[in-house]
Amino acid sequence: MKIAFHGAARNVTGSKHLITLNNGTQILLDCGMFQGMGQETDELNDSFGFDASKVDILVLSHAHIDHSGLIPRLIAQGFKGVIFGTQATKELSKILLLDSAKIQAGDLKYTNKKRQQRGQPLEKALYEEDDVLQAMEYFVAVDYHNPTRLTDDVTLEFIDAGHIIGSASVHLTINEDGKKTQLSFSGDVGQYGDLLLRSPQEFPQADYILLESTYGDKLHKDAQPTEEAFLKVILDTCVQKKGKVIIPAFSVGRTQELLYILNNLELEGKLPDVSKNLNPQVIISKYLADRLHLKVGNKFNTYFMKADNNQLPNLRVFEITGIYNSGFQEFDATYIIGDIRHIQQHSRR
Repeated sequence: MKIAFHGAARNVTGSKHLITLNNGTQILLDCGMFQGMGQETDELNDSFGFDASKVDILVLSHAHIDHSGLIPRLIAQGFKGVIFGTQATKELSKILLLDSAKIQAGDLKYTNKKRQQRGQPLEKALYEEDDVLQAMEYFVAVDYHNPTRLTDDVTLEFIDAGHIIGSASVHLTINEDGKKTQLSFSGDVGQYGDLLLRSPQEFPQADYILLESTYGDKLHKDAQPTEEAFLKVILDTCVQKKGKVIIPAFSVGRTQELLYILNNLELEGKLPDVSKNLNPQVIISKYLADRLHLKVGNKFNTYFMKADNNQLPNLRVFEITGIYNSGFQEFDATYIIGDIRHIQQHSRR
């Protein structure tokens, strides 16, 4: 067995790790897009560094674009195998990849207008929305803790990594030449005590571990002091100075946690009622509740509202289709709007 690293080595994007077994079988762990490296980004995303047509299996740890963003391009360059991921990763990958395709199209429209004015050749996107839809046909969903045979010699098990919805550490049991080898790939690992997600679970003992180390030299602060510092910034800037706080955050994972913290601060009376005419509201997706296995938070019992739930007051049920003019247009589901106070009070029961 050989392992080659084609991304996320000496940087934090473009995760691609290629395992080649002695019998020639090739298993790719993640197929991420490089990001934030200037012109070098385009060059790295243009070429994989390996023959996509020879890859037999892709195992996807989670849906973030730096781990999934080149899947449509992998298929366009000849991949004909199977993509394994959790159900939530499959669903979320479709949303994020469609959004990525739309962002690329928007960027190219601007870039090619400039290139045309200069008489330069036009550029092409890495992939388009149709390529994403085609890629989804290659996905096979696998549950956590459900050993799944990839080949006669390789078994896969997903372990909850607690990073984002559906994220998993990958545990492979490989039998070759009469020897059993256990290999674990951490993917991105979340923090213990997350407000919205289950804590990372331990994966089985392994002979080899491929471990992410993004925060390997950092000590994370406890949540409570961090929230207090966050509150101080809001009060100083927004309340006293009547200014605005701009918070750059990833749209999947970090933003939901920020909104949750803000809601809690208001419920605890730490934020002033700056808009007396508006009730704090939350949108809860039955789709997320049923399929993506969120929980309200580590301090609350798991509770999800159903479309026919009449135990909470002032609820309004409706269908949403085509929300936002982006890849999120595919995220159709039944939603319930209710006062966040009622929802959290009910969650504590």
